[in-house]
Amino acid sequence: MSKIAKVFADLKAQGRKGLVPFITAGDPEPGITLDLMHALVRGGADVIELGVPFSDPMADGPVIQRASERALSHGTTLKHCIELVKQFRQTNDHTPVVLMGYANPIEHMGTETFVRTAKDAGVDGILVVDYPPEECEDFANQCKAAGIDPIFLLAPTSSQARIDQVGKVAAGYIYYVSLKGVTGAANLDTQAVAGIIPQIRAASTVPIAVGFGIRDAQSAVAIGKTADAVVIGSRIVQLLEEAAPAQRVQSLEDFLKDIRKALDQ
Repeated sequence: MSKIAKVFADLKAQGRKGLVPFITAGDPEPGITLDLMHALVRGGADVIELGVPFSDPMADGPVIQRASERALSHGTTLKHCIELVKQFRQTNDHTPVVLMGYANPIEHMGTETFVRTAKDAGVDGILVVDYPPEECEDFANQCKAAGIDPIFLLAPTSSQARIDQVGKVAAGYIYYVSLKGVTGAANLDTQAVAGIIPQIRAASTVPIAVGFGIRDAQSAVAIGKTADAVVIGSRIVQLLEEAAPAQRVQSLEDFLKDIRKALDQ
């Protein structure tokens, strides 16, 4: 059982919902990322998604785009992201970390090199936005062989064939994009999400995490009624963007604690 699978099995046994926060590595400044990761854990994160900054994102809205631009201006690379996980593992060996990004940096590094170095650093999962399941079977198998869960996206526009494909290859959890649009959009339709979840469950036994559009405790609780976990990204990145530098770590921890408390009630 992978570390991510164990976390979700424990959550299910406890009757609790997972909390999966996202931050961009190297943002708002490169030296703060490790402190932010530990703050996420203190705030109640079950899994951390660590964004790998990329110059040409296709799914990220303006908030996360700005985060990537800041991180890239600081020189943050995929190698730096993997090194951050390695450093995080020096004091935390139980919280799963998922790298989330795009194919270009991985292919530039080489998939075999990436999988090997990610495994050695303690990476638990990888979500590559522009790797559809039918085009990366070899990569997914490499990851699974190394104990890294390949995580795939589904969306409101996903066909039954795509749902079935993802159901066959996904591990760790399936990331369901709750709306048509980019990250940070505000038109979350919880009823529509509740309607599609059973269709995904029929195709896979892998837990389902829902993201895009979840911005506060109320929306997290609403999604948590049907999903196994909620993913919060843009709202966290926005919080870090707006907070005074000295307050960023504590503000992040406090924000997440409020979400965790609401999910656990």
